[in-house]
Amino acid sequence: MSRLRRWLDRLEPLFAKGGRYEQYHVIYEMVDTVFYSPPDVTRTAPHVRDGIDLKRIMIYVVIATIPATLVGLWNTGYQANLAMEAMGVAAAPGWRGGVLAWFGIGYDPQSILACFWHGFMYYMPIYLVTLVVGGLWEVLFAAVRNHEVNEGFFVTSALFALILPATIPLWQVALGISFGVVIAKECFGGTGKNFLNPALAGRAFLFFAYPATLSGDSIWTAVDGFSGATPLAIAASSGLEGLAAAGVTLQDALLGNIQGSVGSTSAVACLLGGLFLIYTRVASWRIIAGVFLGMVAMATLFNLIGSDTNPQFALNWQWHLALGGFAFGMVFMATDPVSASMTNPGRWAFGALIGVMTVLIRVVNPAFPEGIMLAILFANLFAPVIDYVVVQLNLRRRRRRFEQVNS
Repeated sequence: MSRLRRWLDRLEPLFAKGGRYEQYHVIYEMVDTVFYSPPDVTRTAPHVRDGIDLKRIMIYVVIATIPATLVGLWNTGYQANLAMEAMGVAAAPGWRGGVLAWFGIGYDPQSILACFWHGFMYYMPIYLVTLVVGGLWEVLFAAVRNHEVNEGFFVTSALFALILPATIPLWQVALGISFGVVIAKECFGGTGKNFLNPALAGRAFLFFAYPATLSGDSIWTAVDGFSGATPLAIAASSGLEGLAAAGVTLQDALLGNIQGSVGSTSAVACLLGGLFLIYTRVASWRIIAGVFLGMVAMATLFNLIGSDTNPQFALNWQWHLALGGFAFGMVFMATDPVSASMTNPGRWAFGALIGVMTVLIRVVNPAFPEGIMLAILFANLFAPVIDYVVVQLNLRRRRRRFEQVNS
């Protein structure tokens, strides 16, 4: 690493003010800060020196996604290998089949490595397109505004790739991340000024612009001609009886052995990442607890009400936690520090709103079985209002206390 440091130091004058490549300084700064901490640090009062900075926070979030990513890669390949075995398909089509054959990797659904590498062949192109296209937008806006490239995009790219189906066309991946970065973030001033989660905004744009590739029964398994509904869609149409008939157990749903987006199927993997984020104090435990309690309360209420026509009323909170992207959204999306509430009481209300809205959308709206994405975006819109109300109530309480003391 010392050689890399000396090499970067030799290049710095070329990108500094007055250098030959001055206009590309943001690119040099981005590469330098990926490997090393920025040299500009505060050393005197009144600033607080701390080991935590924006780069380290973003790295912690990426580390927290590793369990969900690993399980997602295995599950994507596992679902594809199972379907290929059932349909009698010998090999994956196109370049993916060629690469797997060249390395001698088969399609045995019982082989963890075979499933992992098959899933990797679908996930990596999605992530690379997300990283390249979104990174180009970040660099472009940084160059125009003459400010540094923010590390926050590494988190956005990681999360965005994990909430997409493995079969999505790559040009739609590029379009979705472009919408998330440009419209949902850069148009409002960049990182720290966006009021919507960029990854979710890009996913929502794709869902409403191209619903055929983001919903339905034929997109969740990476095998041409295979059709299979997600467990959440099965529960929406036929409830617990349908899940039992399809052979879906609560254990399968918790571990992630079900159809769904690449990295959001395993509630256990997502919760492991959540524990890491809470331990490092990157994510607010109040938001996570609020989302969970709001979901439990609303699901229990629907269980008590019951329905003869809507089987979703009978779905208990354990199934709501395990199915769909609830755990992923609760841990990684709702806790976004920029678009979430910033006051402690507001975080409870913000999280509870997401939990309640998720179950409400899932149960009451028959055309949209998943609800966590829209619930978080909806709560993002109300986060400033929630914080404003909390601050005003606090000011009123202090004013009354002051008047009582001086009366």
